[in-house]
Amino acid sequence: MKDRPISIAAHTWPGYEPLFLARDKNWLNSEQVRLLETTSATESLQALTEGKADGAALTLDEVLKARATGLPVSVAMIFDISAGADMLIARSGIKTLADLKGRRIGFERGAVGELILTEVLHTAALTREDVKLLTVNIDEHRGVWDRNEVDAIATYEPVASQLLNKDGVKLFDSRQMANTIVDVLAIHNNVLDYSHRNAISHLISVHFKTLDYLNRNPQDAAYRMSKHLGLPAADVLSALKGLILPDTENNYHWLDGPSPELLVCARKLSNIMVKSELIKQDASLTSLIRADFLPTEFLIN
Repeated sequence: MKDRPISIAAHTWPGYEPLFLARDKNWLNSEQVRLLETTSATESLQALTEGKADGAALTLDEVLKARATGLPVSVAMIFDISAGADMLIARSGIKTLADLKGRRIGFERGAVGELILTEVLHTAALTREDVKLLTVNIDEHRGVWDRNEVDAIATYEPVASQLLNKDGVKLFDSRQMANTIVDVLAIHNNVLDYSHRNAISHLISVHFKTLDYLNRNPQDAAYRMSKHLGLPAADVLSALKGLILPDTENNYHWLDGPSPELLVCARKLSNIMVKSELIKQDASLTSLIRADFLPTEFLIN
């Protein structure tokens, strides 16, 4: 039986860019997979919740929050682990995290920006009452910065590089939160069935094919990605240095086996989110992972 096309929501972020590059190179079969471009993780999650998308590119904390609200989704692949690409950027006059007291901080509520904010305040020994918080989706970050409506903002690439080029100063990044911000492919459980298996497997296999292309031809790939990301090609490569991009073998390490790394990460993250009141209780990790869609042809024997 022929697969029905699946729809995957994704916003602009270097770790998701292999999907868009694959589409541009006609490696992604549009009869099996359709990419739904969104402006933010918030919009991607909304599309998934409303049934406008069958899956979405999200951070693990966003997946845990979605599952806590009753949205039945599972992780089928890891795109990347952030190692510097998510950050807090401040005006040049703000020298330390402690200097944020009384300042206006922008962040995206319900998304990874909220996790960054929580860690920043904890590190600075500040509470939410010590600062002035503004909810700002990622597509509005450059605008509020240019209009001087924030003193600092929790943001990520490619917007981060654009703000750093406008005299922003990086005060904190995801290297200080090792293995915490993990970008994943979340699929609605009602799509994880036989009739959609070929489409999901195709999507994941093409992602790894494009990742291999990126590793073998970084300059050409960066040039092709630059327009979609809105960055010069050199800045694309710089932004990618802030990410760990697991290949198939490393995806198996994270998702498969008796004690997959993602479950370890999810337990730790759930605990952080409960303590920070981002979720009310520890997230259920039952059926969080579906590793059976990972390809085998790229594995090294």
